[in-house]
Amino acid sequence: MRSERAEAHTEIGRILDRSPAAVRQLATRARRHVRERRPRHRLVSDLHARVTERFAEAAMGGDLRALMEVLAPDVTLWIDGSGKGPAVSLRPVHGRDRVAAVFAAVARGLPAAGLDVRYRWVAGDPCALVRAGPLAVVIVDLTPDGERIAGVFALTNPDKLTGVRPHPQGPGRPLP
Repeated sequence: MRSERAEAHTEIGRILDRSPAAVRQLATRARRHVRERRPRHRLVSDLHARVTERFAEAAMGGDLRALMEVLAPDVTLWIDGSGKGPAVSLRPVHGRDRVAAVFAAVARGLPAAGLDVRYRWVAGDPCALVRAGPLAVVIVDLTPDGERIAGVFALTNPDKLTGVRPHPQGPGRPLP
């Protein structure tokens, strides 16, 4: 059984571009989480909102140091760009250095003027919506782990963002 798990960890590690030891640790945490039958973290929405705002300010401002501080060491980035958005990746991006590099590259490629960052509730989560003029460029949904970010989902596919419109009465429901 032990060698079967070791083989599975190696195979999963290749798929996820993670070491077998990292996969083993993730599996241990997941088994413990399932055994305890409770959410890993119960975040107060204002903490989630603060983390979202810190992330957006650091990423859009090009502040690599601040971005590194807000990202957890084992953060994962998923991008839904379908090869059309400012950020594209067919596979998840793992690790603080790699994720920060993606956001730094995207920030360099965006126009310096005319960007607007708004904070909106999307599917019950506080998200950062970045616009260039009237067009939505990206919606970023974060999974905090306390004061740091453990997961980032970025929707950058312009076809999927065409339906994102400004709220008719201003910026929409503000974050707490």
